[in-house]
Amino acid sequence: MKKIIYTVWVVAFLSITCSALSQNKKPILPGAYQTEKYFPLLKGKRVSLFTNQTATINGKHLIDTLMAAGIKIQKIFTPEHGLRGTADAGEKVSDEIDAKTGIKIVSLYGKKNAPDASDLTDVDIMLFDVQDVGTRFYTYINSLQYYMESAIANNKPVVILDRPNPNGHYVDGPVLEAPFSSGVGKNAIPSVYGLTMGEYAQLLKGENWLKMVDGKTNLNLTIIPNKNYSHSSMYKVDVPPSPNLATMNSIYWYATTCLIEGTVMSEGRGTPHAFAYIGHPSISNKQFSFTPGPRLGAMNSKLYGQLCYGWDLTNKMPPPHQIDLGLIIEMYKSFPQKDSFFIRPKSGEPTAYFFNKLAGNAVLMEQLKAGVSEADIRKSWEPKLTEYKSKRKKYLLYADFK
Repeated sequence: MKKIIYTVWVVAFLSITCSALSQNKKPILPGAYQTEKYFPLLKGKRVSLFTNQTATINGKHLIDTLMAAGIKIQKIFTPEHGLRGTADAGEKVSDEIDAKTGIKIVSLYGKKNAPDASDLTDVDIMLFDVQDVGTRFYTYINSLQYYMESAIANNKPVVILDRPNPNGHYVDGPVLEAPFSSGVGKNAIPSVYGLTMGEYAQLLKGENWLKMVDGKTNLNLTIIPNKNYSHSSMYKVDVPPSPNLATMNSIYWYATTCLIEGTVMSEGRGTPHAFAYIGHPSISNKQFSFTPGPRLGAMNSKLYGQLCYGWDLTNKMPPPHQIDLGLIIEMYKSFPQKDSFFIRPKSGEPTAYFFNKLAGNAVLMEQLKAGVSEADIRKSWEPKLTEYKSKRKKYLLYADFK
């Protein structure tokens, strides 16, 4: 039976891949490649650039491309993991001067999360280019929001160089409830929200989710779109967007297995396959094993040096159009000490559980504990998912998936 189900998954996944290929015979080009559309906006201006290692054009970093064109980069702002994408998840990153260019680098994942007035006094225009992976708990969309809000507060125009979403071919998961807003989810969107950064920026602006100044959210926003991209595209990133999403397999599984970060099990940090290796020393019904340990971008995490038994997802594809909720249910059922599966906060408050912050509600945890079926859990998601999907349609820049 499992082989039949897996075969169906593979066939479905290949079908949408083939469909995407047939629709996109020309190569997909991120917004940064459309230099003729944004160079004129930047010429003669003092530019701030929010970016990291993912902002490349044919293997060359956007910073080098801009400087070669004579565009003045006044300063660089960076998200979680820093400019080079090597800092640990959650690690605070300090400001520095770039040794190669002499440009000041200001971390927006350290002492502050947005540029302040002093950062922008010598800036005329704010540029943004970062590769996202399309999940609510991936922090780059929060950084985009803070950047846009800073532009509003300081009356600066923003240009977003859009990039394709590798998980942009579906929408799924629980929609975040307001009490669970946190650093791993700010707004009422599902776990997998099916928008590019440019489209998400339009959603933030259109739904009035940005902080107002004097009762207004006036924002001069320009989006440079991707070329030859649609939401049926199965886009593969050129550069790992963060140290623990080093492969496309991990990026695809991340939408499902990031929930494991809220449990005592290892989500594979400290291995070459974070979010595709899942396990714990107490799992007894699995033969696959791994031992996580310190490595660049994952120096500290759970169960380092301990032999873990569990799941190897590196040669398995997730369902093509949804989170693999059945897998999460299986993992919970396989764990022997059910009362210690979820990492308990000191307060014990539902809003303090990291699992609930990732899920966006306290309901999913209780459903797993109660043995609620996958079908019934999905049914509980539907009303808010349907509402979100309708809202999402208004902000699409590209042809949608079927």
